Amino acid sequence: MNCHPTLCGMLVDIEDGRVLGVRGDPDNPDSQGFLCVRGQASHEIIGNPARLLHPLVRARRDDAFREASWDEALDLVAERMRALGGERVGVWTGHGLAATNYGTRLSGHLARRFANLWGCQSWSGTMICWGLGAYGLGFTGILETNTKEDMGAHANLVLLWGANLASQPNTARHVAAARRRGASIITIDVRQTEAAAQSDETFIVRPGSDAALALAIMHVIVAEDLWDREFVAQHTVGFDVLAGHVASHSPAWAAEITGVPAERIAALARRYARTRPATIVLGGSSLHKGANGWNAARAIGCLPALTGNVGIPGGGFGPRHGSNSHGQGLSSITAEDRRPPGTWIPSQMPLVTEAMLDGRVRAMLLLGTNMLSSYADAGRVAEALASQDLVVSYDLFLNDTARRFADVVLPATAWLEELGCKSTNTHLYLMPKVLDPPGEARPVAWVLRELARRLDVADYFPWDSDSGPLDAILDHPATGHATAAALAAEGGMRALRISHVAHPDLKFRTPSGKIELDSARAAELGLPSLPVHTPSAASSYPLALCQGRTLSHFHGFYDHGRALPSLAKADPEPVLWISPADATARGVADGAAIRIVNQRGTMPARARVTERVPAGTVWMRDGWLGLNDLTEGGPAVPDAAVDEFQTLGFSGGQATFAARVEVQAGA
Repeated sequence: MNCHPTLCGMLVDIEDGRVLGVRGDPDNPDSQGFLCVRGQASHEIIGNPARLLHPLVRARRDDAFREASWDEALDLVAERMRALGGERVGVWTGHGLAATNYGTRLSGHLARRFANLWGCQSWSGTMICWGLGAYGLGFTGILETNTKEDMGAHANLVLLWGANLASQPNTARHVAAARRRGASIITIDVRQTEAAAQSDETFIVRPGSDAALALAIMHVIVAEDLWDREFVAQHTVGFDVLAGHVASHSPAWAAEITGVPAERIAALARRYARTRPATIVLGGSSLHKGANGWNAARAIGCLPALTGNVGIPGGGFGPRHGSNSHGQGLSSITAEDRRPPGTWIPSQMPLVTEAMLDGRVRAMLLLGTNMLSSYADAGRVAEALASQDLVVSYDLFLNDTARRFADVVLPATAWLEELGCKSTNTHLYLMPKVLDPPGEARPVAWVLRELARRLDVADYFPWDSDSGPLDAILDHPATGHATAAALAAEGGMRALRISHVAHPDLKFRTPSGKIELDSARAAELGLPSLPVHTPSAASSYPLALCQGRTLSHFHGFYDHGRALPSLAKADPEPVLWISPADATARGVADGAAIRIVNQRGTMPARARVTERVPAGTVWMRDGWLGLNDLTEGGPAVPDAAVDEFQTLGFSGGQATFAARVEVQAGA
């Protein structure tokens, strides 16, 4: 219900059209009966009094919404879209839209198909999430991941690098299995996460220093002749250049940057290089929401290549957010080849904001997203939304963006109220429709079909059934050319035809076909050809603000869990982790009201004084209103380079999300 790769099987008890309860499905091979607090809270979506049940419109944004018919609402939207023209209309989808189709991305495909056939702006959702990490790995070439099952069965060392398994509980089971076999588990993070409590050793690094740590590990591997000469010679390019580069990046150099003592860095490097096989589980989103985001993945991506931990059981990278197993794939219905010529804005978060501000985009269709809570530099985003001629929000519940800026609000369906299908790295799961939508809620496929009809878009929905687009996406060798009907006949589950080992053929999606330790492609795009650490810009604000995920955290489709009573009770207000030293210096007591401030804004919160975060770093769960008022909105990579991996399904156009702040006592 929240985020890939944790997709738990759920059994739902229904009587007379009412949900009586939900529980974990013991027959689900991924979750094996487990259901976290998010899944247990999901029954509160159905019958929730805060659900949007009817289309809402208003003439002015300071007016109250009034109920409208679907015809009135969609006629209004289509009329304004047509008047503006496609290039001035943007379609932006969030995690909420994928809730019923994580992994298969059916709703995202349909939104992209609409944008391509009508000819309007749309952007890759990965630019706000895991795409920046994949961007760094893309230049190195190690994009596939071994499965969690392989890791549990074969890895002798697991590095959880920025990966907090509290938000990936189905992966955690296999980490525990590896540990029971005798594997060592090491956590690398900016705080003592829940995963750290299950680890043999933990390295706490300063925010933005992960690339420096990886460079120092490479220094030791090369200097002490711990690298796999045969693998490097046969399957990589650029070793000599990389070796010369890392010669100056010693553990002593990295210690000053990371805060980790040099001897511990050297010991970690030796342990990783000498333990075979070794798996790295790389953080999917939080690790890359800050300075050096993609450079961290670029540097870490070189480590399995240097040690020959690629293409073998228990090696390489373990399952991470948005990754694919070898052989995993789906067909596309996005009609990319039919996109008309136009001035299309790349999938670069700051460019989207700028285009809204300068008038290149005048209307935004926001499908399953709370843009204010997901975009960096939210104050500027708010200014951009205020300038729009039309803002449409399609959602289950009102969110902050809709409350402040929507002209039209459209009621969405939840996971039991429409046909869907999820895919993990190993299995397909049918999500059958078992309830009628409440009120006038409609699936996004219906909404887009109606808009397409009003805008005279030919061939938007050429299928003769609701399952048609899903069947078209599933028509791929990896699924055994599955269909919704076939999955239903099999009990709703099917194993994918994939390899549990990544890159077993030792072929890589790089210009050379090898792992590129030195990337000429990166250089051609104006990026460093070698992995680098870039020092953070100087700031008068002393604390580095990081954000991440927790087990009780939902994305925006459920108003970040605020709409679900049990989660709102468990996590009632924003809490900032702060070290005892930093709290004492500011007169801040545990549990006290505080203000988090910088040059961009002020956010109220409550302090959690804890030794689990080091001095100089503060941490908060993401999604809270006001958090992204504090974050930077600058580009993480140059505009011309963001869509280099678009054909592979992701973009590098995330903003930096870095923030330096001060904490003040008092509300």
